[in-house]
Amino acid sequence: MYLTSLTLSHFRSHKRAVIEVDRRPIAIWGPNGAGKTNLIEAVSLFSPGRGMRRAAAAEMARRPEALGWKISGDLVGVSGFHEISFSSEGGAARQVRIDDKPASQVALGRIARAIWLIPSMDRLWIEGAEGRRRFLDRLTLSFFPDHAQAALDYEKAMRERNRLLKDMVRDPHWYGALETQMAEAGAAIHLNRRASVARIMQAQSGAETAFPAAELTLIQSEGSMPENASDLRDALEESRFRDLAAGRTLVGPHRTDLQGTFIAKGVPASDCSTGEQKALLISLILANARALSQDEGEPPILLLDEVAAHLDAGRRAALFDEISSLGAQAWMTGTGPELFAELGHRAQALVVTEDDGVSLVSKH
Repeated sequence: MYLTSLTLSHFRSHKRAVIEVDRRPIAIWGPNGAGKTNLIEAVSLFSPGRGMRRAAAAEMARRPEALGWKISGDLVGVSGFHEISFSSEGGAARQVRIDDKPASQVALGRIARAIWLIPSMDRLWIEGAEGRRRFLDRLTLSFFPDHAQAALDYEKAMRERNRLLKDMVRDPHWYGALETQMAEAGAAIHLNRRASVARIMQAQSGAETAFPAAELTLIQSEGSMPENASDLRDALEESRFRDLAAGRTLVGPHRTDLQGTFIAKGVPASDCSTGEQKALLISLILANARALSQDEGEPPILLLDEVAAHLDAGRRAALFDEISSLGAQAWMTGTGPELFAELGHRAQALVVTEDDGVSLVSKH
């Protein structure tokens, strides 16, 4: 799976950029603030969701013009060749078109997959559970394109149930239908997450790699997660009294957390050094790509923002070797060409510079 062309119009710091590439990894370098991350953020939109920065459409418009923006690209994947575009006018929600027809995020997820590792994820293991759930759901979405819809259905029903709880509504008839919806969607979310964690673990254990393997475990902030829709519906009903007191729902997949352990040392990821935590994240991203390649016949697009800068030369070479072995189109950013020296002719290069607030992209 790879892009052969990418066109940006009034997106972030890029007023106009037209890029043609092949399926090899892409080394992108330039000074800080030139617009490298903005470029790969555009590529992240070729995967379902809000992209790697989780930004609203209005935030992506180039300033000060705020004319709206558009991204288009030609994608080659398992299902063949597709022309894909994204656009937003006047801050409106992003519109997706596939082969010149309006399309949903689920439809996009069936033909395009991109996974990423960005600096904000470096604190994954030591910050709150919300960030780990988001990371878990990104992994899960790469395997199950319908996962996003299940999450949306669950969140919508839970918001309505929470409103009843805050208003101290006690009539059980008001809760029944909402809890049935939450149970069905919540059970699907939980099963998808479990299957994805198992697949990642399998992909890690079956590979020789220079990066340490992480054992992943799903835990609940309290109690246990019911295994099926019927049990989850019963748990929600039984928890109404506690939930009324708390003013929110205390049972369900929104209370799940992801626990990681450095297998070779038997140490929780949260207790590992900064370098070890980074290496574990890289291992998981590579395992995700490896599993998708085995399952789909093609690796996903990889987006690695400033990863090389935090690795020594040996680890950088190992990372580049694994990417090349996967045959993945990896878009990687860094401040200078020396960070990609170990790639040699295996990669193509883009240079991003800035001139009076406008990002300029050129081939090296």
